[in-house]
Amino acid sequence: VQLTESGGGSVQAGGSLRLSCLASGDMPTINCMGWFRQLPGQEREGVATMSSYGNIIYADSARDRFAISSDNGKNTLYLQMNRLEPEDTAVYFCAARLGYYCGGGSEWDRGFDHWGQGTQVTVSS
Repeated sequence: VQLTESGGGSVQAGGSLRLSCLASGDMPTINCMGWFRQLPGQEREGVATMSSYGNIIYADSARDRFAISSDNGKNTLYLQMNRLEPEDTAVYFCAARLGYYCGGGSEWDRGFDHWGQGTQVTVSS
């Protein structure tokens, strides 16, 4: 399976962006997908994950501002980002975990084995 992100760009603080992730190629059953980001000089971190049965988990930094959703008919995962802040500036990655549902608790952002190439989001003050 190949994952391709789009929708990144530059926006002023307080603005919104919607990221998309198209899944293509050999399509096994995907029960867990998520969004991650890598801030400048930092390790990649989870933003939001979603299991195929609907369970959604957000990082504290994303809760109340971001929303993860999917359109299974279009094989596309979305991340709606509102009230963006300069601290949200990062490369955003889409990821899939094959064969398993998303983890919970401290494992909520673990076990992802397929990744997109990333899309840059820049928020200016």
